[in-house]
Amino acid sequence: MNWILSTLLFLPPFMGVFHLLVAGTIRGSIRGSSGSLKRIALFWSFISLIGIIILWLSIDQEGGLTPLMKIDWIEGPERAPTKHFVGPILPIIMGGPLVFAVDGVSIYFLILTAFIVPCSILISWNSIKYLVKSFLICMLVLEFLLYAVFSVLDIFWFYILFEGVLIPMYLILGIWGSREEKMQAAYYFFFYTLIGSVIMLLCLFSLYNIHGTTDYLTLVSSNSIVPENMQKWLFLGIFLAMAVKIPIFPFHIWLPKAHVEAPVAGSVLLAGILLKLGGYGLVRLSWPILPLGAQNLAPAIIAMGIIGIVYGSFGTCRQIDVKRLVAYSSVAHMGLASITLVTHDIIGLTGSIFIMLAHGIVSSLLFILVTILYDRHHTRLIKYYRGLSISMPIWATIMIMTSLANVAAPPSGGFVGEYLSILSSFNWNPIVGFFVCSGVILSAVYSFYFANRITFGGPSNLITFARDVNRREFYITASMILLAFFIGICPAFILEVIQNSLFFLAL
Repeated sequence: MNWILSTLLFLPPFMGVFHLLVAGTIRGSIRGSSGSLKRIALFWSFISLIGIIILWLSIDQEGGLTPLMKIDWIEGPERAPTKHFVGPILPIIMGGPLVFAVDGVSIYFLILTAFIVPCSILISWNSIKYLVKSFLICMLVLEFLLYAVFSVLDIFWFYILFEGVLIPMYLILGIWGSREEKMQAAYYFFFYTLIGSVIMLLCLFSLYNIHGTTDYLTLVSSNSIVPENMQKWLFLGIFLAMAVKIPIFPFHIWLPKAHVEAPVAGSVLLAGILLKLGGYGLVRLSWPILPLGAQNLAPAIIAMGIIGIVYGSFGTCRQIDVKRLVAYSSVAHMGLASITLVTHDIIGLTGSIFIMLAHGIVSSLLFILVTILYDRHHTRLIKYYRGLSISMPIWATIMIMTSLANVAAPPSGGFVGEYLSILSSFNWNPIVGFFVCSGVILSAVYSFYFANRITFGGPSNLITFARDVNRREFYITASMILLAFFIGICPAFILEVIQNSLFFLAL
């Protein structure tokens, strides 16, 4: 295994947590001031980003897995495959080696994570006033867990890490949330996602008892062992857990409340990365392991995605709170991504992955822009804003460009993903393609309505004149909008690696 590459991936966030823990406790070290702690976390997050870029340059460009690390865990007793649930649970948890590897699908989610985390730390630089060290530790622990979940090659450890992500995010919501209902939002987030995942755990137990292993590559190569009828039920259980995480209609109830109550870093991480865990899980666990189950349930999932597009779009148009507006737009976008995740088509899967990557950047940027606005005027109600292009021209310019990226206007990254998704949906069924196209039109309606409402026109009498973005905010927002358009201008280097990896999984 390549220990150099695994060190590049896992060591920086681990060292960041260790550095924060010892800061101010050792004579001659940093005394633990708020600014010093933030600089420590920011330093290690940038080191992590550099390490991920080096890892990206080192992976197998032909689509194969690049091994990172193998941990010989406590070996459980060998078991023969069976179609019935028997045997102890302990071998499932402890048996077999723990393997980490990356391919052309996981590497871009790792890059997205490494890019979003320092942006989250920077944008929350002045907003976190208490328990700063604990907050930064939660951020870096979350980053470490996300790296692990995107690279682990064991479905049971995937589940453990998948659920482990909930803990630091729950703390970020519940402790550093912005309003009185932050604990309720944290409970919503935790229990909605946990309940869905309990069903997935039972399905993973069943897969273990059928195959005698939880190794991902073994399950992919022997997916024909599982009977078709059982595949439907197993895929349904796994899909429910992923649908809550994405989330798509009608499993989205927790999302608006979580976004409204979360601190800016929580909203950015939630929209940029955590919502992508569900889509990534479907890519990994649907067609490769349970292809017949995914094929049989595809019409129902596509119907839910279509309803999610329409519901999310009209729900967005009705919002009066800017954070809730962005949250509902995420429901619409992820509904579109979920449709082509189950069309059993390389073009559609590639489009869905590209949509998730582009949405991770753009939705995070929208929450950052909304937070900048709230910091100046201390309100999130849309009715108070008008004519911001006069008082905040730089902010307004970035907002217009972000709105263009949000509607997938060329040459943004979203355009590439939605174009591929439209092609795939029309190939699957022209009616589905029509609804996907309607989703693109509806996204333009609410995005341009929002941007036009607050940026143009005469200045509002309900708010006072405020300063434009500062240097720190400009660097964050400018880098994100440039990246959103760069992946649309030069998509080939991403598309080729993703498609090679999908072919490697024998989809």
